[in-house]
Amino acid sequence: MKTLSNALCILLLISFSVTANAQETDNTSNDIPQNYKKRSPIYDYAEKQLNSVDTIPDFVSRSNKLKITGTIYESDGKTPAKNVLLFIHQADEDGNFELKRHNKKRYVKHRGWVKTDANGRYTFYTFIPGKYMFGNEITQILPIIKEPNKPEYKIESFVFDNDPLLTESCRLKIEQTNPNRILKLDLKEGLFVANRDIILGKELEIYE
Repeated sequence: MKTLSNALCILLLISFSVTANAQETDNTSNDIPQNYKKRSPIYDYAEKQLNSVDTIPDFVSRSNKLKITGTIYESDGKTPAKNVLLFIHQADEDGNFELKRHNKKRYVKHRGWVKTDANGRYTFYTFIPGKYMFGNEITQILPIIKEPNKPEYKIESFVFDNDPLLTESCRLKIEQTNPNRILKLDLKEGLFVANRDIILGKELEIYE
């Protein structure tokens, strides 16, 4: 009887362990939204609480370090917009979009998220992207905006004033529509600094 009792205890322990493990696995699975693979990367931040400053991966090791600051305004162009999410992603210094994978979803490695403070301010520490060896596109940093209680949307990319591929015609068109897109770099103690202010609802960019 004692041997049988011990055997039953062991079976119960094994059964409890399997059940607990299954529950833990199920909980982990439930933490991933059903639309995880298809949703915008602006929702994929790992931090529990975002703030107004973020650092892009590999910032420390890159030679052309860049600090981007700015203020996001409401549609009137005057009122600072607080608690707005701004997501950016970009190519590396070789002009390649380095891809990683998490939970079976691919994403661009060099990316970051900020949430504007009470004054609508934000700051990214990143680096100047390179140009793809066989490409002829201007250098860009690609942003997405998420206002409180509204769907996310893409806005016009950040471009660079000193980019030789930013032709006069292209520059003229940008300056007529949204000159804030052009980052004018100022080198300070080994760090390039640029500013871009954003007006909500005025810079909507539609990508196919």
